[in-house]
Amino acid sequence: MRYIVIGAGAVGGAIGGRLAQTGHEVVLVARGAHYTALRDRGLRLITPDGPHTHHLPTVDGPAALGDLRPDDVLLLAVKTQDTEAALVTWGPAPVAGGGTAAERLPVVCAQNGVESQRLALRRFRRVYGVCVWLPSTFIEPGVVSAAGTPLTGMLHLGRYSHGTDDTAHRIAADLERSWFEAPVVPDVQRWQYAKLLGNLGNALEAVSGPIDSAPARDLFARVRAEGERVLDAAGIPYASDEEQREARGDRITLVPLDGVPRGGGSSWQSLTRGTGTIEADHLNGEIALLGRLHDVPTPLNELLQRLANTFAREHKEAGSLPVAKLLRMADDAVAQGEIHASHDGR
Repeated sequence: MRYIVIGAGAVGGAIGGRLAQTGHEVVLVARGAHYTALRDRGLRLITPDGPHTHHLPTVDGPAALGDLRPDDVLLLAVKTQDTEAALVTWGPAPVAGGGTAAERLPVVCAQNGVESQRLALRRFRRVYGVCVWLPSTFIEPGVVSAAGTPLTGMLHLGRYSHGTDDTAHRIAADLERSWFEAPVVPDVQRWQYAKLLGNLGNALEAVSGPIDSAPARDLFARVRAEGERVLDAAGIPYASDEEQREARGDRITLVPLDGVPRGGGSSWQSLTRGTGTIEADHLNGEIALLGRLHDVPTPLNELLQRLANTFAREHKEAGSLPVAKLLRMADDAVAQGEIHASHDGR
């Protein structure tokens, strides 16, 4: 199989680089300065076992490849807010022998949240979900790092919305030969919703910095508890913290990397890079959506969603909102929510 990595940033670059390192055929898809760097200098992937430079075919869209191959796998690793544009671009791409990518090829959604695979299924017949646990960072155009050892990450994989098949097992086998744990599971959404609960802290980290103080940890616990109440009300199952810890075990330990500054998660990286967008609508916003559908108040997640979007839109500095101020805003949001609920008769 040939892997076409659509969005060769932190996650896509780490997966694509590791696959290439074990001899798999990989095409990288990027845009802007990152595309130019990958095309001209190759992908530099910095890992605990050393830096590796991979000179791989790099394109900015399907036209550069001509007809796609029947054995191609589209690995979608863009941020969720960029998913629709990627699907519109790649879905109609012709495949050798007839048909289009949307009709014939598997698309594997290696992204945070749960929305991308729903979007993909509107266009693609064969959609796979991945629960991504892969600590990685976009350093600069052409350079990404992945600090996990002895394995680079854990990627639970399955058909969307449920089930497994031979394609999933073949992809997992390739990943497991490439420094990943890749369990094939029939209930991949259960793992993705568990990851979503953890990702609710991405916006908090992005606007107020690392969640390493008692007040920040307390606020995150409240945000997560709000998410759990929503999932429980919606009847959506999710893997427990204990189950996740047992699955990871000591397979992935983060280590400092020489010359690589310590960075934050995906939302923090979006603000630092000044992309102008952030994925909060599909993380905290997913909880807000489900809360409205099931009549569960979500004032804390709505606050973080709003703040993260403001920071991205106005290019505010990542981590610049003091936690003490955010806590006051959170308490105000909860109080206002209680007032609105009483007015609504709840």
